[in-house]
Amino acid sequence: MAQNVLGSDFEPGAILHSYKKSFNGFVVKLTEDEAETLAEMDNVVSVFPNTKHYPSTTKSWDVIGLPQNSKRLSLESDIIVGVFDSGIWPKSKSFSDEGFGPPPKKWKGSCHNFTCNNKIIGARYFNIEGSYSKKDIKDPTDVNGHGTHCSSTVAGNVVNSVSLQGYASGTARGGVPSARVAMYKVCWETGCDQAGILAAFDEAIHDGVDVISVSLGSTQVVVVPYFRNGIDIGSFHAMKRGIFTSNSANNLGPNILTMTNFAPWLLSVAASTFGRKFVTKVQLGNGAIYEGATINTFDLKRKMFPIIFARDIPNIAGGFNSSQSRLCSKDSVDKQGVKGKIVLCEGFVSASDVGFFSGAVGIIFGDTYPQDSPFIFALPTTLLSLWNFREIQYYMKSTRNPTATIFKSEEVEDSLSPYIASFSSRGPNPITLNTLKPDIAAPGVNVLAAWTPLDPISEFEEDNRKLPYQILSGTSMACPHAAGAAAYVKSFHPNWSPAMIKSALMTTATPMSSDINAEAEFAYGAGLINPVKATNPGLVYDISEADYAEFLCGEGYTSKELRVLTQDKSNCKGKDNEKAVYSLNLPSFALYVNGTFFGYVYHRTVTNVGSAKSSYKARVISPPLLEIEVKPDVLSFTSIGQKKSFSLTIEGRTNVEVMSSTLIWDDGNHQVRSPIVVYGGDGS
Repeated sequence: MAQNVLGSDFEPGAILHSYKKSFNGFVVKLTEDEAETLAEMDNVVSVFPNTKHYPSTTKSWDVIGLPQNSKRLSLESDIIVGVFDSGIWPKSKSFSDEGFGPPPKKWKGSCHNFTCNNKIIGARYFNIEGSYSKKDIKDPTDVNGHGTHCSSTVAGNVVNSVSLQGYASGTARGGVPSARVAMYKVCWETGCDQAGILAAFDEAIHDGVDVISVSLGSTQVVVVPYFRNGIDIGSFHAMKRGIFTSNSANNLGPNILTMTNFAPWLLSVAASTFGRKFVTKVQLGNGAIYEGATINTFDLKRKMFPIIFARDIPNIAGGFNSSQSRLCSKDSVDKQGVKGKIVLCEGFVSASDVGFFSGAVGIIFGDTYPQDSPFIFALPTTLLSLWNFREIQYYMKSTRNPTATIFKSEEVEDSLSPYIASFSSRGPNPITLNTLKPDIAAPGVNVLAAWTPLDPISEFEEDNRKLPYQILSGTSMACPHAAGAAAYVKSFHPNWSPAMIKSALMTTATPMSSDINAEAEFAYGAGLINPVKATNPGLVYDISEADYAEFLCGEGYTSKELRVLTQDKSNCKGKDNEKAVYSLNLPSFALYVNGTFFGYVYHRTVTNVGSAKSSYKARVISPPLLEIEVKPDVLSFTSIGQKKSFSLTIEGRTNVEVMSSTLIWDDGNHQVRSPIVVYGGDGS
């Protein structure tokens, strides 16, 4: 066969390997054209490139240093993760209770109109207004899939041999597979209202959860003071009870100042890539091939089809003109005109809106939409850069019968990973300029996790691909990764406060590169999460409720307002409120400068959780324009739990938008790393 393809160029060395024992095949070096020729021969089942596979599924937990064989403590089964989302699909293998004992004795929760088990130990739903759509189910069952996906990412069981129709195949698992899940359904077809979210916090705190995962945020940038939304309020009360809250940074990036939840007592999580990438190619009748971004499971077998401009087939009867149909907005294109054709759209519509292409073979979108978050559609589709899109337009104008085909997607390695996805919202904190947000990054692109069979993977009703596992991208996927990491740390340190866990996650994070992420720490915070290292951070920055109260005094809250919130005798009088933000014991430092000269002093206290007798030396990595001094620069400890304070002074002269520095406390075994960001100019 190889000789028939290669002809006189054939050399025996071209055959790299032959399969002879269990099946018949061989490995040979071929060009793409030669491979196509071989594929058309009789008795050839398939010809495919030798792409790489990896022993993973979401593989995200492996990439961030939490492999399946990581050390586990029996206490993990007593950890309860509360997920606020669209519900949960209880029949998924990810939530089987085989091998689980009864719920922890501390659990006070319940299940409403829902059959729980020893894995899903709680399930409630909240719809304060009582308005439902036809698709909604009035119980904690997940119709949407989002809540199931997030729940299995944080605490799903170990499930072998899963994939999305062959993509991302491997073993599915959450960060804490032995932990219990409590679902608080707050999201419906019309959205997730603040009242329901706050009700969920109320119940979850009472029920006895240890960690809360909230992959929710507004659809537009709206800056409101602290305690003007349910997540701020609920997470503050959770913090008071020792409950950790992880919250998605939102999907409104890549511009700065696009975060919508930024309270310092919760963990704000950005979405990072972690190596997996999907590409979907388009081939034109002239042989040109362009690479786009979607997850296309359909195989057109490289058959060519006529290609047509959407702008040339407006749905005139429906009241649409060509300026509307070119964007492929809903119902704007004539259904008869698309039959048997590939449609070229000058814009982008969400995956759930492609149903109006009745009879179309496929769709090619061209847009500046992020290429790092591929969508899944109900028919062959790809999303190209505007440059490639224009080249296709030129080809169509230059030939009488333009044709094209859309290939099945390929799963490839992203050599630039990890980097922050373009959709991930960026800081800084618009309310408190001298605090860093987001806090940390976690995998949030192309994550495979459990799904509900009640919703097709394209989320379009006529799509019959209703599968048990789904690939999604978003900070919604990053948030449960961070929640799972927090639960993992808590299983080793059940008495640590939320601030201690947050500190451990941040100071042990893997640094990320500003060469790839221009917004630097405002894109990735302290860096990429590393759960195993976080169990042994050496030092932690703890924050009490009283510390947050003092911080809020500095933010302009009155004693009366604080007393209502804290339900104690908090008082703002007699305190240096202007400097309160510089004393909030965060494991990060941020400074907004509104001029060229500056000098500020930060006060911090660290708690020894490493070796009883240890000595830490301060090391500062800083650009020449900054002078950063730490006093004292050596901290010596003689016992676990001992506290030591220090000051960090930042002085300089600059008009650079963002400057990044690092403080590292090093005892030879632990490197306690804190990001330092000075910004101004357009960074404001």
